[in-house]
Amino acid sequence: MIRLPLFRYNPIGIDIGSKSIKMVQFSKDYKSVQEAAVVDLPEDISPDKDFDGYLAALGQTLQNARIGRNFRGHDAIICIHQRDLFLHNIRVGKSDSKALANIVHQEAADRIPYSMIDAEIRFLESEEIRQGEQLLREVIIMACYRPKLEAILDQCEKSGFRPVSVDVEPMAILRSFTRQYRREADDEDRVLYIHVGYTNTLVIIAQGGQVLFVKYIDVGGRHFDEAVARQLDMSLTDAINLRKHNADRRRGQQTPEVERSVLNAMRDELERLQNELAMCIRYHSVTFRGKPLVRVVLCGGEATESLRNEVERLSGIETVLGDPLRIYESTQSFGRRSQWDVAVGLAARQVGAAK
Repeated sequence: MIRLPLFRYNPIGIDIGSKSIKMVQFSKDYKSVQEAAVVDLPEDISPDKDFDGYLAALGQTLQNARIGRNFRGHDAIICIHQRDLFLHNIRVGKSDSKALANIVHQEAADRIPYSMIDAEIRFLESEEIRQGEQLLREVIIMACYRPKLEAILDQCEKSGFRPVSVDVEPMAILRSFTRQYRREADDEDRVLYIHVGYTNTLVIIAQGGQVLFVKYIDVGGRHFDEAVARQLDMSLTDAINLRKHNADRRRGQQTPEVERSVLNAMRDELERLQNELAMCIRYHSVTFRGKPLVRVVLCGGEATESLRNEVERLSGIETVLGDPLRIYESTQSFGRRSQWDVAVGLAARQVGAAK
């Protein structure tokens, strides 16, 4: 018999956001985009209000996302977002991996809002820090409610996908950008990643591919839209359209008066975001001493050039608008490219590999 090699397509990264589903698949050599799609979720469906209804809508949207598109195979990598992710930091002394796992589970048992029997727990070891005379290690605990995760994975299977891995939002975002920086010097750089989504903002501080700090901030596009509607005395729908269309125009086609009005209307929310970011930067400088932040990468569906200017002004650090698709060949039109960071990071994860 002739043994033919089993050909499997690269997995499809599925980013199930609060407003839409984004899917990305790469070619076999990870050099080009095989296919990408974004499909809106129904506006009146919420997993917090009607989970069964949400699952049904999710299944239908996933099926719609494949219609008329060139996705290959069924393997998929799914992401856990802030709404389903429990985060907690602890500091522990030096210990072996088994002892550390026991400490993590003990700490999680006292803090997670559900039974340990229903919890799926993982942790990331950060850098060593000095606290007084002690040398400790910062550890980031991540947990999710397993029955809810299993229900979403089951719905994905019913929709024609085969989930082969589950990732968390911070690691997917970090992976989408660290693949772009492969020089030895890049592994030593400390970078602040700011992912501004519709419901919240995720802050990640990392050195190369190692996560040092993760925090969610309760400021996002929804808060900006509500502020614009309130300050400019317009409907929420009009505020959403005004902010979106002005930000998505080419820089030379934007109306300066409209841009100033929108920024002024968002001022309170921007200041709240800036205060939170300042505290994150301060925490890094006090806790992880020795190396400064060299760059800020602004990404997510709400990242704009105007917001990039505001962040750079606040931090005093070079701030770039992240493009997770920069190194990949494609003829597709992606709209606001920064919104693809999570889906790209999921699709770039090689199943079974360390990264």
